[in-house]
Amino acid sequence: MDEQISRRNFFRNVGSAAIAGALAKVTAAAQSVDSLDGQKPVGPEPVKLILQVNGSKHQVEVEPRVTLLDVLRNRLQLTGAKEVCDRATCGACTVLVNGQPVYSCMKLAVEMQAQEITTIEGLGGPTNLTPIQRAFIECDALMCGFCTPGFVMSLSALFTAKQKPTLEEIKKACSGNLCRCGTYPHIFKAAQRVAEAGPS
Repeated sequence: MDEQISRRNFFRNVGSAAIAGALAKVTAAAQSVDSLDGQKPVGPEPVKLILQVNGSKHQVEVEPRVTLLDVLRNRLQLTGAKEVCDRATCGACTVLVNGQPVYSCMKLAVEMQAQEITTIEGLGGPTNLTPIQRAFIECDALMCGFCTPGFVMSLSALFTAKQKPTLEEIKKACSGNLCRCGTYPHIFKAAQRVAEAGPS
């Protein structure tokens, strides 16, 4: 074996490289921790939160582990968002956060401070339905209705972003929502009707 590349030198160099890599990771981790110094941990006891929901401020006191869905349904009595799978697979709990659809069962309430939250109750009521809500009724786009709020919220976000989406874009917007009754053709028809009508 070449004296310049002896087994001892090889292992010494490999060891030095491994140590250097480990030190770099430790340094990066330390810097990451330092960046969090200004943030105080919360819990496990309840904490006071102020949530902006449907244009109004609500003060609640909950444990940090409590989800946004739990607060909406059980503290604020906004039961439009449904608790079904509780694992971000069905979309029944969909709400808008800063205009974007999110699964409220997967968001901690403590994370939602300073965010603009909109539930189905914040869109329109029986006397002032939004175009997508009206189209759902006209196109019979619901059966049991349990998943309906989630679909309406997802499509509302789509129509806010794009006035005349294509059918493929409509299907993509609905892809995170599950209808166990199988009313997808009627849901797509309702969304297409809104797209064809254009801005109201």
